[in-house]
Amino acid sequence: MFNVKPGFCYNDWHFGLGMGHEMKNHGLEKGFIQVYTGDGKGKTTAALGLALRAIGHGFKVNIIHFMKGNIEYGELKAAKCLEPNLIIRQMGRETFVSRDNPDQEDIKLAQQALDLAGEAVAGGEYDLVVLDEINCALDFGLIPLEQVLKILRTKPERVELVLTGRGAPPEIIQAADLVTEMKEIKHYYRRGIKSRKGIEI
Repeated sequence: MFNVKPGFCYNDWHFGLGMGHEMKNHGLEKGFIQVYTGDGKGKTTAALGLALRAIGHGFKVNIIHFMKGNIEYGELKAAKCLEPNLIIRQMGRETFVSRDNPDQEDIKLAQQALDLAGEAVAGGEYDLVVLDEINCALDFGLIPLEQVLKILRTKPERVELVLTGRGAPPEIIQAADLVTEMKEIKHYYRRGIKSRKGIEI
């Protein structure tokens, strides 16, 4: 049993990933495609939980945030403690994206995120790749569906791929091996409660 001080990173101590040491793993024998969609809370959170589990077994994880940027999500700070086994890239702006008339900058950033996604999946360096909110990017028309489907079709055998975000198109659902729909039953947002540090951000 040991006590962890505030702001302490495991990389600061010789334990597991101590001093930036890269954990070793034997990889997955077969990776699948998972989709977390629906209007309920928990899609990104579920993907982050899976990422943490994978890192615990020495896997390397790459998370790409579509349509998110300049927000200090807790996972970004945690990732610094888990490098090089966890990499997170934010590819978006802090402002909301217009569904009916998206800004050209939002389209550009989404396309850049998709290019990074293709490289992360095909490169073989990562055991788990999470494309966070990519379903929303598709739903908003920021990226072409066929390009995403190509990434899914050409995914290396040993790579696990997770796509999150509401509004997953039927073609993505059809291509997936596992699909979970988060359904809102009750939410404290309805009572005017804003996003809380450490819970939603």
